[in-house]
Amino acid sequence: MIFLRSISLKSKPTSSKFPFNIPLISNLETLEFSAPVTFFVGENGSGKSTLMESMAIGMEATTIGTHDIRDDPTLAAVRQLGDALRFVHNRRPKRGFFFRAEDAFGFTNRLIRERQELLDEERSLAEGIKGSGAEEAAAVVRAQRMQMEHRYGAEPDARSHGESFLHVLEERIVPSGLYLLDEPETPLSPMRQLALISLIKHMVKQDCQFIIATHSPILMAFPQARILLFENDVVRQIEYDEIEHVSITRAFLNNPEQILRHL
Repeated sequence: MIFLRSISLKSKPTSSKFPFNIPLISNLETLEFSAPVTFFVGENGSGKSTLMESMAIGMEATTIGTHDIRDDPTLAAVRQLGDALRFVHNRRPKRGFFFRAEDAFGFTNRLIRERQELLDEERSLAEGIKGSGAEEAAAVVRAQRMQMEHRYGAEPDARSHGESFLHVLEERIVPSGLYLLDEPETPLSPMRQLALISLIKHMVKQDCQFIIATHSPILMAFPQARILLFENDVVRQIEYDEIEHVSITRAFLNNPEQILRHL
């Protein structure tokens, strides 16, 4: 399923401040999403994460982290770009979210805080005014806490960073959704990256669309994905075997001694 068909700028930017001072952004033409999985690839600073963040803002996507999309202070600079984008949808998704690797810590802390708040409220109701009303209220709060613990565990911070990140994706990615993932490979081992590919393959079959910014040659190998290269102030489609990340990784794995000798 392809929910988001394309994005473009509503008009030529007049601002020279970030992020409009990035040539690739100021010269952005229509980007089409013609496959259920699209990758943004390119060097650091090429603009792929900036565009991903602005897309999340423009679509008012749910965020998994400490802040909501309009309140996140780390996204303040790209809000103007988000509002300047035009989105063309085939139809609106029922579900979806925007998730960055660095947001995993914030999400875990948010879970810990919300669980503690439910526990405190539960104890307060149990120790407060007696009666059927208080007992019913305590039961509702207890059910909310137990549902949270069933989904994420009683100790959300007990898992490793990579395990926690993948678990959140497994729990939150549901059918008929549009998902924006920014460098999801960051906390994941190669085996966990393969597990993420398996999850994405499974959810594509359940009418999901993914747009992913990544440096991972493992993720980029996803079958039938559309790969967009951010380079030299333009965005263009590229084949997997043409990607510099892929050729460098292959060369290094084939002969690491030779590569390291020239550094």
